[in-house]
Amino acid sequence: MDTRPIGVFDSGLGGLTTVKRLSELLPNEDIIYLGDTGRVPYGSRSRDTIIKYSVQATEFLVKHDVKSMVIACNTASTSAHSILKSMNDIPIYEVVSAPAKAAALLSENRRVGVIGTTATIGSGVYEAVIAEIAPDITVFSQACPLFVPLVENGRTDPEDIAALTIAKDYLHILARHDIYVLILGCTHYPLLRNVISCVIGNQIILIDSGAETAKHAADDMARIDILSSKTELGMIKYYVTDSIDGFSELASRFLESDVHGLVSQVTLE
Repeated sequence: MDTRPIGVFDSGLGGLTTVKRLSELLPNEDIIYLGDTGRVPYGSRSRDTIIKYSVQATEFLVKHDVKSMVIACNTASTSAHSILKSMNDIPIYEVVSAPAKAAALLSENRRVGVIGTTATIGSGVYEAVIAEIAPDITVFSQACPLFVPLVENGRTDPEDIAALTIAKDYLHILARHDIYVLILGCTHYPLLRNVISCVIGNQIILIDSGAETAKHAADDMARIDILSSKTELGMIKYYVTDSIDGFSELASRFLESDVHGLVSQVTLE
């Protein structure tokens, strides 16, 4: 039995999609969430800056004695995962491999779309991972840099003209490629699920990278026997690097659970 908490970090509140799924799969586990809200978004930063921020976030969680960690940020996963693994001796899960495998399994016509931040799409990581899993799949990618600011400002309703206009501008090209599944290659993007479906159609399967990774992490932690055997519900603690109030409001709305009073502000620099 390992009663230490599971660590999760993201550049903002998008990683809460991963926390939500983890807490559903592992209700007895304690979780520590770090949202680097003071420096969001990571997607437009240089690789060196992303690595620097990711190392600082990891050091913060390791100081809280986490037994494993999920990098609930596609940008950090593509730029820093291997470096973070080499620096730490706990399991560290990234949010690319699991959704890529799910897409390969579900894509009946072998045409997969991927949306993500500029850094994630520019890295070509999804194309590379999917090519290793299923070389017969064609991948169509599109950077959506304004999606993160929309989410961070609570503009996620399909009736929001700004959100809908931006989504149409980004996604109209993908809609013409007859994709069967679309990987939401940023953990913020599931919060725009209704907006995205409104633009590309409900028939296209949306793959939540955070949720898929949470399932993989839960299965792997069970395999290596580091899950807690506690019977009481686990606790979730939230840390942010910017305003507590704004985060608490949006997080409570998304998680459908009041997190006011559970959020602390910290400095990583």
